[in-house]
Amino acid sequence: MAEAVLGRERGRERPPAVVWERERRRHRALEGLRGYGLIAAMWIRSSMTYRMSFLLATVGNAAVTLLDFAAIYIMFTHVDALGGFSLPEIALLYGSCSTSLGLANLLLGNTDRIGTRIRDGSLDGMLVRPVPVLAQVAADRFALRRLGRIAQGSGVLVWAVVVLDVDWTVGKVLLVPVMVLAGAAIFAAVMVAGAAFQFAAGDAAEVVNSFTYGGCTMLEYPPTVFTRELLRGVTFVVPLAFVNWLPALYVLGRPDPLGLPGWVAFLSPLVAFVVFVPASLAWRVGLRSYRSTGS
Repeated sequence: MAEAVLGRERGRERPPAVVWERERRRHRALEGLRGYGLIAAMWIRSSMTYRMSFLLATVGNAAVTLLDFAAIYIMFTHVDALGGFSLPEIALLYGSCSTSLGLANLLLGNTDRIGTRIRDGSLDGMLVRPVPVLAQVAADRFALRRLGRIAQGSGVLVWAVVVLDVDWTVGKVLLVPVMVLAGAAIFAAVMVAGAAFQFAAGDAAEVVNSFTYGGCTMLEYPPTVFTRELLRGVTFVVPLAFVNWLPALYVLGRPDPLGLPGWVAFLSPLVAFVVFVPASLAWRVGLRSYRSTGS
């Protein structure tokens, strides 16, 4: 009897190979985070060498992105609503999307340079370093000046939240920061997938930008001004609608043009995870298929 019980207990134990593989992945992830932090810190120290130049670049970055909202504001001097949405409601869309893209661009925006590194052979040097390649590519030339876009978008978002005439509940209050962070994760997943695609395409930075910067420009406007076919595409194919459209519609108490239930607004974190898994797998496949330039 004792031997049978002992056998069952041993059967429940995890195989050593499984435990070792989990520990290896955990150690690899910690190495990546540490390496990313060290590389980013190096570039931050470099940018802080000339503080006035950094300040001007940050302010300039914020000013350039502010022009997008200035165009929307000027538009509302001639109309009272756009697609049935008021200026504060569109400011909520603009601020949340701009902040999400700014966060993703700050952390992973340099992944679009992978095509250049593949062509000039500089990716080879990254392969021999004891740090995951994705962490090196993302942290390379870390541009702290991109905080300008985050600050500008956050300012518009805070203004919208203050002036909106919304019945704020606990769920709606919590949904706003969740929307921003989940939106940043979705944009980050698109950037990783685009970087993986460049192993096959050679250089597809503009293709990726069409989904990130182009997608954000689209999300700054209400979904009611777009066709249902486009709405289906950005909801079920490339789920950019989960960046801010669906959560914002719930916050504003507006129905979804596609007739989706209200609880879908809370799926943004899950969608970000679902999108990031195939993106990371595609990155691994692309990296394994890479062949050195021989230089």
